[in-house]
Amino acid sequence: MNDGLTVLSAAIGLVVLTVAIHAAGFDLLLRAMMRADTLTASGVRRIGRSLIVLAGWLVLIHVAEIAVWALFYLWQGGLPDAESALYLSGSAYSGGGDGTALPKPGRLLVPLEALIGSLMFGLSTGLFFAVVYRWIVNWMQKQSAAEER
Repeated sequence: MNDGLTVLSAAIGLVVLTVAIHAAGFDLLLRAMMRADTLTASGVRRIGRSLIVLAGWLVLIHVAEIAVWALFYLWQGGLPDAESALYLSGSAYSGGGDGTALPKPGRLLVPLEALIGSLMFGLSTGLFFAVVYRWIVNWMQKQSAAEER
């Protein structure tokens, strides 16, 4: 990356790709949950299994996004190997990377990756909360119906 315009173009592309991966992952996840009737689940075992699958799927979405950024860093020749690229990207995405390993001006992408990672974590947390909230509401409605009988 030789100039600011290249970095800006890369930044826009990486952000769009990250959000697109997240949206596609959510779409697949929600469709699968609807087909399996997961949102109306009840019982400790079924909800427990569903939570594990939900958390696992969300982790996979984030890992895919981290890998995209890592591949970009590696492709640009900013890091010596895939392990270094994945480590920097994972650290940046989760808010802990410093980016000094990258040459200027490419290191400006690291804070952007941290920002987009925070936003994607927020979306995942929101989805996780919404699903758990749905299970709680369903449970409360079943409890109320049982008490009325």
